[in-house]
Amino acid sequence: MRIADDCVVILAYTLRNDAGEVLDSATADQPFAYVQGKHGVIPGLEQQLAGQEAGQQMEVTIAPADAYGEHNATRVQVVPRDRFPAEVEIEAGMQFHASDEHGGRMTVQVASVDEDGVTVDANHPLAGQTLHFTLEVLDVRAATAEELAHGHVHGVGGHHH
Repeated sequence: MRIADDCVVILAYTLRNDAGEVLDSATADQPFAYVQGKHGVIPGLEQQLAGQEAGQQMEVTIAPADAYGEHNATRVQVVPRDRFPAEVEIEAGMQFHASDEHGGRMTVQVASVDEDGVTVDANHPLAGQTLHFTLEVLDVRAATAEELAHGHVHGVGGHHH
């Protein structure tokens, strides 16, 4: 079976940045699974995998525009320290949930802390980065009705309810 919308795709992969540092991985023993066409992976990877089949090994490079977007400086801002819990010692790298201007939830990461406040970055941590995947398609199968309704894979490599 070839990868197409509404198929479950099971992958082993290693993700690296331009410097060759490993950012993430999944093995054949602990694979990653998603439903093609349901936004379970970045758009550029989904496009590259379309039409592939089990056993396919690939090297794929995804530009920021087709991954997590370019880094947007307007998503970095200084927030007064008193907007954070007083009992928590704030450090760079910590993540917090915040509300956007429309009341939606988002995750922000602390970039730095100083006397002016806490600088937070609402960009995805991989925004602006070119991503390099070495991957193997381990399996491709039709998604179940329940997986399609939920938008994610159940079982090995997927979500467990």
